[in-house]
Amino acid sequence: MFISSAFAQTTAAATGSDFQSTLMSMLPLVLMFVVLYFVMIRPQMKKQKEHKAMIDAIAKGDEVATVGGVLGKVTKIGDTTVSLEVASGVEVQLQRSAVVQVLPKGSIK
Repeated sequence: MFISSAFAQTTAAATGSDFQSTLMSMLPLVLMFVVLYFVMIRPQMKKQKEHKAMIDAIAKGDEVATVGGVLGKVTKIGDTTVSLEVASGVEVQLQRSAVVQVLPKGSIK
Protein backbone atom coordinates (compact mmCIF):
# COMPACT_ATOMS: atom_id res chain seq x y z
CA MET A 1 0.00 0.00 0.00
CA PHE A 2 2.68 2.51 0.96
CA ILE A 3 5.42 0.96 -1.16
CA SER A 4 5.12 1.28 -4.88
CA SER A 5 6.49 -1.32 -7.23
CA ALA A 6 10.07 -0.69 -8.45
CA PHE A 7 11.02 -1.61 -11.95
CA ALA A 8 14.61 -2.15 -13.08
CA GLN A 9 15.79 0.22 -15.76
CA THR A 10 17.47 -1.17 -18.80
CA THR A 11 20.65 0.49 -20.02
CA ALA A 12 21.40 1.18 -23.61
CA ALA A 13 23.84 -1.22 -25.21
CA ALA A 14 27.40 0.11 -25.38
CA THR A 15 28.02 1.60 -28.75
CA GLY A 16 31.22 2.35 -30.61
CA SER A 17 30.84 6.07 -29.96
CA ASP A 18 30.92 5.51 -26.16
CA PHE A 19 34.21 3.63 -26.51
CA GLN A 20 35.66 6.33 -28.76
CA SER A 21 34.71 9.11 -26.38
CA THR A 22 36.32 7.23 -23.49
CA LEU A 23 39.47 6.67 -25.54
CA MET A 24 39.63 10.31 -26.59
CA SER A 25 39.24 11.48 -23.01
CA MET A 26 42.20 9.30 -21.94
CA LEU A 27 44.42 10.34 -24.85
CA PRO A 28 45.77 13.57 -23.25
CA LEU A 29 46.76 11.66 -20.11
CA VAL A 30 48.62 9.02 -22.13
CA LEU A 31 50.36 11.71 -24.20
CA MET A 32 51.44 13.47 -21.01
CA PHE A 33 53.12 10.31 -19.73
CA VAL A 34 54.88 9.77 -23.06
CA VAL A 35 56.23 13.33 -23.07
CA LEU A 36 57.25 13.01 -19.41
CA TYR A 37 59.20 9.85 -20.21
CA PHE A 38 61.14 11.39 -23.09
CA VAL A 39 61.75 14.76 -21.42
CA MET A 40 62.58 13.74 -17.86
CA ILE A 41 62.91 10.03 -17.15
CA ARG A 42 65.00 8.87 -20.11
CA PRO A 43 67.69 11.61 -19.86
CA GLN A 44 68.00 11.01 -16.11
CA MET A 45 68.51 7.27 -16.64
CA LYS A 46 71.17 8.01 -19.27
CA LYS A 47 72.97 10.38 -16.90
CA GLN A 48 72.92 7.78 -14.09
CA LYS A 49 74.30 5.14 -16.44
CA GLU A 50 77.18 7.42 -17.51
CA HIS A 51 77.97 8.31 -13.87
CA LYS A 52 78.05 4.64 -12.86
CA ALA A 53 80.39 3.83 -15.76
CA MET A 54 82.69 6.72 -14.74
CA ILE A 55 82.77 5.58 -11.10
CA ASP A 56 83.50 1.98 -12.10
CA ALA A 57 86.39 3.17 -14.32
CA ILE A 58 88.18 5.12 -11.56
CA ALA A 59 91.73 3.87 -11.14
CA LYS A 60 94.59 4.56 -8.75
CA GLY A 61 96.37 7.77 -9.75
CA ASP A 62 93.30 9.46 -11.32
CA GLU A 63 92.63 13.05 -10.35
CA VAL A 64 89.01 13.62 -9.37
CA ALA A 65 86.56 16.24 -8.12
CA THR A 66 83.99 15.39 -5.46
CA VAL A 67 80.47 16.60 -4.69
CA GLY A 68 81.84 18.91 -2.00
CA GLY A 69 84.35 20.48 -4.37
CA VAL A 70 87.40 18.66 -3.02
CA LEU A 71 90.06 17.93 -5.62
CA GLY A 72 92.48 15.09 -5.09
CA LYS A 73 94.41 12.14 -6.46
CA VAL A 74 93.09 8.62 -5.92
CA THR A 75 95.47 6.58 -3.75
CA LYS A 76 93.33 3.59 -2.72
CA ILE A 77 90.15 2.09 -4.12
CA GLY A 78 87.76 -0.08 -2.13
CA ASP A 79 84.42 -1.61 -3.02
CA THR A 80 82.45 1.41 -1.84
CA THR A 81 85.15 3.89 -0.81
CA VAL A 82 87.96 5.86 -2.40
CA SER A 83 90.95 7.43 -0.64
CA LEU A 84 92.03 10.79 -2.03
CA GLU A 85 95.28 12.58 -1.40
CA VAL A 86 94.24 16.23 -1.14
CA ALA A 87 97.63 17.53 -0.03
CA SER A 88 101.05 16.04 0.57
CA GLY A 89 100.52 13.42 3.29
CA VAL A 90 96.80 14.25 3.77
CA GLU A 91 94.34 11.56 2.74
CA VAL A 92 90.55 11.72 2.81
CA GLN A 93 88.33 8.68 2.54
CA LEU A 94 85.06 9.17 0.59
CA GLN A 95 82.27 7.10 -0.85
CA ARG A 96 82.69 6.30 -4.53
CA SER A 97 79.37 7.96 -5.33
CA ALA A 98 80.75 11.30 -4.07
CA VAL A 99 83.06 11.53 -7.10
CA VAL A 100 81.44 13.69 -9.78
CA GLN A 101 84.22 14.17 -12.30
CA VAL A 102 87.49 12.64 -13.37
CA LEU A 103 89.88 15.45 -14.20
CA PRO A 104 92.59 15.39 -16.89
CA LYS A 105 96.04 14.31 -15.70
CA GLY A 106 98.14 17.17 -14.32
CA SER A 107 95.24 19.48 -13.51
CA ILE A 108 95.99 19.32 -9.76
CA LYS A 109 99.35 20.71 -8.70
